[in-house]
Formats: sequence, structure tokens, C-alpha cells
Amino acid sequence: MEKDKPRLARLTAIMTQLQSKRIVTAREIAERHDISIRTVYRDIRTLEKSGVPIINEEGKGYSVMEGFRIPPVMFTEEEANALITAEQIINKNKDRSFSDLYQSAITKIKSVLRYSQKEKTSLLAERIQIRSNKENKKTSDYLIQLQSAIVNFQVVRIQYLSLENQHSKRDIEPFAMYSAHENWILIAFCRLRNELRAFRLDCIQELQVTSHRFTPHDMTLQDYFEQCRKNSQTTPDIPMAQ
Repeated sequence: MEKDKPRLARLTAIMTQLQSKRIVTAREIAERHDISIRTVYRDIRTLEKSGVPIINEEGKGYSVMEGFRIPPVMFTEEEANALITAEQIINKNKDRSFSDLYQSAITKIKSVLRYSQKEKTSLLAERIQIRSNKENKKTSDYLIQLQSAIVNFQVVRIQYLSLENQHSKRDIEPFAMYSAHENWILIAFCRLRNELRAFRLDCIQELQVTSHRFTPHDMTLQDYFEQCRKNSQTTPDIPMAQ
């Protein structure tokens, strides 16, 4: 059953959703707003008639013409509170690049909050405490660089100190990342070992993103974890059997 949500509010939310990704499917819109696929089509037509340049990519989904933007949306009090809570959590993250850049982003977000919201979010920030990483240690500074290398398929050169205190220099092809026990783990194809390996970011001593590109790996992160489970490999810097 469709939610009793004012259509104007839903149309605005759909517009925001369309601008949040390169392609958004009708099913994604329907699930987000708890409406039928038929209602999605009707709402898309309404947005098009109002002048929004929506592109329907056959078999893929919808996108908004590049360059088109709507003014910044207003956050609800609950959304603003969620952002402030996330800020407190991310400030405790052990990767400096991540916490610093999120702080820069949240500052921009705060600038569009209403005056009354700014007072409340400031109060909330004082009333939230994250007890993990109490000493606020920063053990790495490479997360954001590696994220960029992953999406741009760039080879990365690292100097690595393993948990067994072994030094090595490697050229790697970054594939994916995950966080476990407050540490960031990079999954990458190691050209030295000629196989996929997992590297702890806090063990990377030096890092250089090169201008060399690599061919994207034909697998998903879930495929990798499934293979790891089959081989019972859970420790960092352990090869995944091919």
C-alpha cells in the first residue's frame, strides 16, 4: 500500500534521488518511496512536464541531464541530527584523510541549515560521545587516495610493513575496501605476488598513486568474500587462491 505522503514532497524527494546517482532505476524509486512502478512513471512524466530534463536510458533507468541542478534541499531536523551523529563517529575514524575531508564536507552542509537547526545541531554535538578510539589515534592517511584509485583504475605503488615485520615494495591494482575492528583493509591485485591480497592501511608506510591504468577486475566484492569463505582466509595480506 502506498504511503500517505504529499505528492509535492515525494516529487522533490525523487528529484533529489535522481541527482544522487548516475542512473536510478524505476524499482529503486518505487522501493525508496513505497509506491508502485506505475506511480513512478506518472511522477517522472510530471517532473518532465515541469521542465526537469530527465533522460530515460532504455533498459537501465533514469538520469538528469548533466549540468542541471536544483537549489540545495532543506534538511529535516531528524536528517540534520543523523548528519551530526555521523560526524561524531567519523571524527573517531583512524584514517586522517577520511575524517578531515568529512569535516570539510559537513561544514558545507551545515551552511545550508536553517538558523534554528544550527543551534540544535550544535547542542546535539555536545551531547554525543563516541567511546571507540578514545585517544583519537590516526594510524593511516590513505583512504581517500585509494578510493580515487579504485574508481579510476590506477596502479598504486606502496611500501608495506606486514604484521610479521616484513618490508616490501609492491605495485598493486586497488579493487575494494572494507572496515573491520576499526581498521581499514584494502583488497588489491598484487603484481609482485600475481594474486589478490588484503592489505591493512595502517601497515602502508608510503603510497604513490601512479598514472598507469589497469583493466578492471571482472568480479564483485561479494565474489571475493565468497571465495575467501571457501578458502577460510581471514587474515590480512594472505593470498586468495585463483
